Amino acid sequence: MTRDRATVAVMMFDGAPMFEMSVPISVFGVDRTLDGAPQFHLLSVRGEPGVLTTTSGIEFRVPHGLEALQNAGIVIVPAWRNAQERPPEPALRALRAAHEDGALIVGLCMGTFVLAAAGLLDGRRVATHWYHAPVLAAVCPQVTVDPTVLYEDGGDIVTSAGTAAGLDACLHIVRRYWGAEAATVIARRMVVPPHRSGGQAQYIRHPVPEIPSDDLGKVMTYALEHLSEALDVETLAARAHLSRRTFDRQFRAATGISPLQWLLHQRILRAQELLEHTGLSVDAIARQVGFSAAVSLRPAFRRAVGVSPQDYRTTFRARESAHSWPESIVDHPDGSFQRSC
Repeated sequence: MTRDRATVAVMMFDGAPMFEMSVPISVFGVDRTLDGAPQFHLLSVRGEPGVLTTTSGIEFRVPHGLEALQNAGIVIVPAWRNAQERPPEPALRALRAAHEDGALIVGLCMGTFVLAAAGLLDGRRVATHWYHAPVLAAVCPQVTVDPTVLYEDGGDIVTSAGTAAGLDACLHIVRRYWGAEAATVIARRMVVPPHRSGGQAQYIRHPVPEIPSDDLGKVMTYALEHLSEALDVETLAARAHLSRRTFDRQFRAATGISPLQWLLHQRILRAQELLEHTGLSVDAIARQVGFSAAVSLRPAFRRAVGVSPQDYRTTFRARESAHSWPESIVDHPDGSFQRSC
């Protein structure tokens, strides 16, 4: 049986935080198709029998058992209750079976511990919440734990840090399978950034940057408007009236990544949009987003997206012709739960 990628199963356990469990539901469980988002079929799945209770004592009933994983193209474990406790064996067997059958397996925050217990992370580089990273590294020495990144995409396995990073990972998955426009539609309805890269830092020294003026924001806007040009850090620093060292330091404090990393991410995002919505050649797109030619764009695009520009276009060309994206996305609050963010 071919798994439907748009069927997303969320495996829940007793004693887990409500927010973490709600993250994938917020992305995949709300109907935003009127705004142009994809249609998902979300399955809430019990990782263990009985009524489940959150860390705050709220009890809830989960409608599906582990057998529902057989239909899911994406299986997400958003949380786990105790780094020192082994998850239930039936849940681990179900995860292994889904992975062997081709499902994308996702561990958010401490959900990574469940994937590790299932043996799915051996020999891999993974992300988890920085606070729990030393424990995961100690109990699973065969796993390389990166305590700094927001999320790690290993192809068939995606892992993320905690809380908001789980949203980043879920939006990354939408972008990977349904395109940049789809992820932007969902992010806008949720009022979150449409793209923070997996390599961005989990924590930065100044969450609200101490910048004496709006110069940094103006420079970022300028860069987005001139992506086709050969921008370098010295040019951007000069526009901010800062030395390169000071500009680099303030930029990292504000974004968690270097100016060059940020520029590369923006160029790849723009390339995705052009591949989805125009008939321009890959070479022309490369020049429009600041690469000298397609041969320079291809390796950077593959590293960031996982496929070549041409393969990406092939995937989304049929969807673009069959689906009319709105030129501008407008919120339509009607007070109902399904249409809320």
